[in-house]
Amino acid sequence: MVREYLTPREIVSELDKYIIGQKEAKRTVAIALRNRWRRQQVPPDLRDEIAPKNIIMIGPTGVGKTEIARRLARLAESPFLKVEVTKFTEVGYVGRDVESMIRDLIELAINLVKSAEKKEVLAKAEEVAEERLLDLLLPPKSGAAKSDDGENLTNTSPSPEKAIGETSSTREKLRTLFRDGKLAERYVDLEVTHRAIPTIEIFSNAGLEEMDLNLKDMFGNLFPKKTKQRKMKVPEAFQILVQEESQRLIDMDKVTEEAVRKVEQTGIIFLDEIDKIAARGSSHGPDVSREGVQRDLLPIVEGSTVTTKYGLVRTDHILFIASGAFHNAKPSDLIPELQGRFPIRVELNTLSEEDFFRILTEPQSALTTQYKELMKTEGIDLVFTREAVAEIARTAYSVNQRTENIGARRLHTVIEKLLHDLSFEAPDMEAREFVVTDEYVRSKLSAIEKDEDYSRYIL
Repeated sequence: MVREYLTPREIVSELDKYIIGQKEAKRTVAIALRNRWRRQQVPPDLRDEIAPKNIIMIGPTGVGKTEIARRLARLAESPFLKVEVTKFTEVGYVGRDVESMIRDLIELAINLVKSAEKKEVLAKAEEVAEERLLDLLLPPKSGAAKSDDGENLTNTSPSPEKAIGETSSTREKLRTLFRDGKLAERYVDLEVTHRAIPTIEIFSNAGLEEMDLNLKDMFGNLFPKKTKQRKMKVPEAFQILVQEESQRLIDMDKVTEEAVRKVEQTGIIFLDEIDKIAARGSSHGPDVSREGVQRDLLPIVEGSTVTTKYGLVRTDHILFIASGAFHNAKPSDLIPELQGRFPIRVELNTLSEEDFFRILTEPQSALTTQYKELMKTEGIDLVFTREAVAEIARTAYSVNQRTENIGARRLHTVIEKLLHDLSFEAPDMEAREFVVTDEYVRSKLSAIEKDEDYSRYIL
């Protein structure tokens, strides 16, 4: 688990493992993350006065804006939500309400905390589930045998001590067989619980999209649980029992309290395409609600209290990272109040051919590494020569320059086209090694690259 109090230099070093270049953007988000730790160290009376330093990332698509924010959230183990601001509309228009992003974030935090709690109680849940499973395999015996007139047949029945001893011995044998995996093919009858909740369809305007979930919760508590018996193999039954026991052991009040705290103190919301709601001149036609979205967004970014089904959530210390290409608009086209809430601006660089080469070779999850592992599942050792990687980078950069610049995403389309035939033939190939050379890259991609119209559709 990565510590929340990494230094800015350590944060940049961690980001370097996954993202190539963009040094200034990495330094900026590293400072923002470190400032969160610093805020926790100041006296309580001053702590609430320190507002997060929200960031606007400016740069074309595919240069790493989203990836930087996502990796930053993983480092801090923070609830992270990416939203496209174009999905939101001004109150009064059909579309999503801006407050829904906070509700989505708290749902993510609940799942995050619940997963952590499940790990904490897993050992105890498995222990209890094992006992329940043994009860299914060896049901407890009913009382002593009785005659037709109801009297105990003490002469023919074994003594209680002996019966208990025999049952205990058999139970321990079954326990050993289960732990050794020797009961994997055995079936048991297990009662599984499910709720029959009626389907409710709601036609609503903006701001009411949460009503469907709230009604389901309400009806879920009103309608009784139903059980049905299913026959399943022992391992499947054990997993279901572990899940049931985990749910019982988790304190949901504690989970909710911790999730709200995480959202309020460490939550990160990534507002993508914020340039699309920047007003450019007069507002009419399809642009009518752009400034309205900004004004609805302003209280959330400034700090307000949002009502969720888990209680009230304050947004004062959530870190907002906005991004946009800003080709047609400028950050100064945003309303002044919103500009003031994003004091840090950082511009990301367009990727060069050298950056493409490094993206293919240096990150821990580089594309070449991913395809090597995929082919390894077919028993094929895929090898990229250095010259081949350089040719792939050159082709991707060239296509970006001549058609549409989509940044590193171009590498996905180029490599997928390059290895298309190999991916199809791999299961039937006799050769156990496949070497991708620069000649092979040119033979597969040169014709498409030269035909600009064709490359617009293929690459």
